[in-house]
Amino acid sequence: MTHGDGPLTRNVRNYDRMMRELVSQVRTSADWAPLEQFIAVDDFQRVGVFREVQNWPAYVEMLTHWATSVDSFETTVRRISELPGLVYYEIEERHRRGPELNVVNSMTVFTFDDAGKISHLDVYLQQAPPAPTEVSRTSGSR
Repeated sequence: MTHGDGPLTRNVRNYDRMMRELVSQVRTSADWAPLEQFIAVDDFQRVGVFREVQNWPAYVEMLTHWATSVDSFETTVRRISELPGLVYYEIEERHRRGPELNVVNSMTVFTFDDAGKISHLDVYLQQAPPAPTEVSRTSGSR
């Protein structure tokens, strides 16, 4: 479900498309430079799923580590809504590493500055719990 296709929504869609294209090509932090056309680099802040706060250089370093550890990254938009200065972007993410597929639902709130550049990201995540481990049975445990 999408609500409109305003200019900020188009920025988010273009940012996401470029990020997906870059993932397979990234080897160093400098490889993310094409994303900077969408980012208020000097004022950028990201708050991640563990409430960690990153500026643009720290975020790019984290992205580089992630991108070099996955074989592919795909997304499917579930919902996108634009409000003045904000875009709520909910997607299903698929991260492949060899035969392993990790699927998560994420919702990112994009905040924009007056120039229409991304200045802040708040990231929320849903994922399956870890697989249960084999519980050993011992006699007399009742």
